[in-house]
Amino acid sequence: MTAETGQAVKTKRPHMVRRRMLGTLAGVGAWSVLVAGMAPVAVADGDVRSKQWYLDVMRAEDMWKVTTGEGIKVAVIDTGVNPSTPSLKGQVLKGFDATGIGKETDDYKGHGTTMAELIAGTGKGGGLQGLAPGVKIIPMRISNTDFQNKNPVKAGDAEDAIRAAVDSDAQIISMSFGSDYSASEERAAAKYAESKGKLFFAAAGNNAENGNKRQYPASYPNVIGVASADSKGTVSGYSQHGASVDIASPGNKIPRWCDNKFQGYCDGDGGTSAATAIASASAALLWSAHRDWTANQVLRVLFETASRTWKDDERSGYLGHGLIRPGVNILHGKGDPGDPDINPLTNEKAPDLSGSPTPSPASSASAKAPDDKSGDKAVVAGSAEKADDSNTGLIIGGVAVVVVLAAGTLAVVRRRRSA
Repeated sequence: MTAETGQAVKTKRPHMVRRRMLGTLAGVGAWSVLVAGMAPVAVADGDVRSKQWYLDVMRAEDMWKVTTGEGIKVAVIDTGVNPSTPSLKGQVLKGFDATGIGKETDDYKGHGTTMAELIAGTGKGGGLQGLAPGVKIIPMRISNTDFQNKNPVKAGDAEDAIRAAVDSDAQIISMSFGSDYSASEERAAAKYAESKGKLFFAAAGNNAENGNKRQYPASYPNVIGVASADSKGTVSGYSQHGASVDIASPGNKIPRWCDNKFQGYCDGDGGTSAATAIASASAALLWSAHRDWTANQVLRVLFETASRTWKDDERSGYLGHGLIRPGVNILHGKGDPGDPDINPLTNEKAPDLSGSPTPSPASSASAKAPDDKSGDKAVVAGSAEKADDSNTGLIIGGVAVVVVLAAGTLAVVRRRRSA
């Protein structure tokens, strides 16, 4: 392990507007390189919950005494969701298959089922324990590139799934998928989600060390881009950075279903996919505890209570507003929900698209600020004061350590990938 000096670029964001990125601050971090890219290792029966390190760090058990996310529905846009796993029995509602081939309950990879369990799993049968086990899941099935190469998939399935999620009873949309390419129809669908008062979380991507290209839908201005952090509260080396990142969430070393046979879980990095699911579950807990809040108020409190070492009016290109900590509000009442009508991502009121169920496609050019050009590979989360001296959330002190993983850890597809 070698120690090097890097810059922690944090960009100012007056009024929390993501599109403005002003100035930089410097910081020092140490590097730690791990060997990665090996075949996944099966997790022993009954050992899954012990590997979900973030549940203890975020004080999930204490939060569940207040709320488990009951009354909240989350639309999971992914490879499908298998409702028959022990952890998801009774947790999955009717959804929508946007591919035109199969059903939303046919998970062709196991990825979507993992995301659903991370959000709403009950942990029964030794399965993954969801952060918000009172939530119900509405599955929205789309294709990745491998699926597209093998099947005559319906064009525009991603934007169709987003619109179906918006028109469903789901308050929150969780999409652990990404593409290097922006599409005007998908962008318009994200804008439609904002107009209908939905919270839309999407993965920032896992290719920071392989081009760090913007990912969509995470890079649309109406979508909350989620980065991945490890158990020490530092950004994952593979987690993509830039103006797309709004908040960071646990992503490293989180078990997953090995494949679509659902015979066992495997070790590995959940990446920004898992981070997105856990961020969505965090929002569900908060919204369940404050049912009279709007999506804007839930998001504002998530931003305000995030763990960070920089000033509140600044934003990190790697961790956004910081490490997500719903317990700071749920357990300690911190955070000002503010104006119910102003979106903290844009500092504007949501567009009124109520008269047009099919909004006109907007320009495909991104409205977000250019990606950071500092050349840094990663930035630390650093330490932060504890709320009421509790251990709520991801709060790490001392010297920050960044984990850099080998490039081959996560699979990449040519057009659309699970993040």
